[in-house]
Amino acid sequence: MRIERDSLGTMELPSACLWGINTQRALENFSISGTPLSRFPRFVSALATVKKAAARANAGLGVLPPSKARVIEEVCDEIIAGQWHEAFQVDMIQGGAGTSTNMNMNEVIANLCLLKLGFQPGDYAHLQPNDDVNRSQSTNDVYPTALRLAILSHCAPLSVALERLAEAFEDRAKAFRNIRKVGRTQLQDAVPMTLGQEFAGFAMTVQEDVEIMRRLKNLLLEVNLGGTAIGTQVNTPAGYAKAVVLELSQISGLPLTLAKDLIEASSDAGAYVTFSGVLKRIAIKLSKICNDLRLLSSGPKSGFNEITLPAVQAGSSIMPGKINPVIPEVVNQVAFQVIGNDLTVTMAAEAGQLQLNAFEPVILMNILQSMVMLQNSVDALATKCVQGIQANASVCEDKLENSLVLATMLVPHVGYSAAVEVAKVALLENRTVREAAVILGIGTREEIEAMFV
Repeated sequence: MRIERDSLGTMELPSACLWGINTQRALENFSISGTPLSRFPRFVSALATVKKAAARANAGLGVLPPSKARVIEEVCDEIIAGQWHEAFQVDMIQGGAGTSTNMNMNEVIANLCLLKLGFQPGDYAHLQPNDDVNRSQSTNDVYPTALRLAILSHCAPLSVALERLAEAFEDRAKAFRNIRKVGRTQLQDAVPMTLGQEFAGFAMTVQEDVEIMRRLKNLLLEVNLGGTAIGTQVNTPAGYAKAVVLELSQISGLPLTLAKDLIEASSDAGAYVTFSGVLKRIAIKLSKICNDLRLLSSGPKSGFNEITLPAVQAGSSIMPGKINPVIPEVVNQVAFQVIGNDLTVTMAAEAGQLQLNAFEPVILMNILQSMVMLQNSVDALATKCVQGIQANASVCEDKLENSLVLATMLVPHVGYSAAVEVAKVALLENRTVREAAVILGIGTREEIEAMFV
């Protein structure tokens, strides 16, 4: 065992433990969600990326010895590559505006550096978590910067998943382009359309959201790194803010910019609210599409039965042969969760006070959870459902011919009032629109047929 000290007293830790007293106190205080930092590896890597940039900037400005900067960078590279993530066990939900997360990273980096330098963990006289790893930094600029990097790192895989889904819908649209069916409004028969047109609409609504997310993610490229505690740049050498943002841009490959007003940027959570709203928009539109898929595939004997979804598992423990639309159902549930997460982000952003928003941990967890769940569910929807959807062409044609929607096509030829009478006769006498039009003397069968071309 080793003894570590802080302003509250002393604590025993296992000799080989990679974290320190601050992290240990957080582990004891925040057994909240059961979701450790390591559950979101992109965030852990993002935070290590910020630490690497800070070490470089500090060394360049002469406030951190190059030997220490080099070993800090080496350890950060290992964490960025996915090593040592098991050492990040602090709960995602924590008090302190993310201080426990920042200290978890500072202490793990410091102790890994000590091991590389030939010392034991906790021997901070040779390299210190606060004075060296956290040099020129505060949780209040490091944590939100890493939050933004983590969100941005999830954008590409989510966009790829959405594009794959849009392509799957477009493929089905082409396959179904000649299948006529009833178009419906308010669940009532409306006008004719094709199944291909319906699926092309699904493709477009997904693709639109990809473009919107690409545009709005630029809001996250502005960072407050270098502002330290409240944006006044206290405890930083001259030129540090610009230098560290430049280093971070080069390391991350992102065109990051330093916020024009660091005090404003340190307390404002508007970008998170806007981006979370985009995720909610995506979720709502996906859920609506899945509602349609479930309805169009309902039956198979007593529902719409216009399409057949791939059977991926048995649907009931009691009803033989029943197959449920389980993939659209799981996407619906993900949408409900994302919508709830967005409300949490909204309330957390609103609750900030004065020069800091203390609730960024819950903002972080909810946005990242939304992105991960959306990506996974969209992948499942594309590969396990949409790609294998089959059209029941005869059902579509039969419903169209026996509906009243064809009466609309008579309006340009006979007028609205006459078309209404045709629809009434067709409904009351259980006849097709074509038959009703002939009965009412609108024209011969050939003349009526010509009106539907």
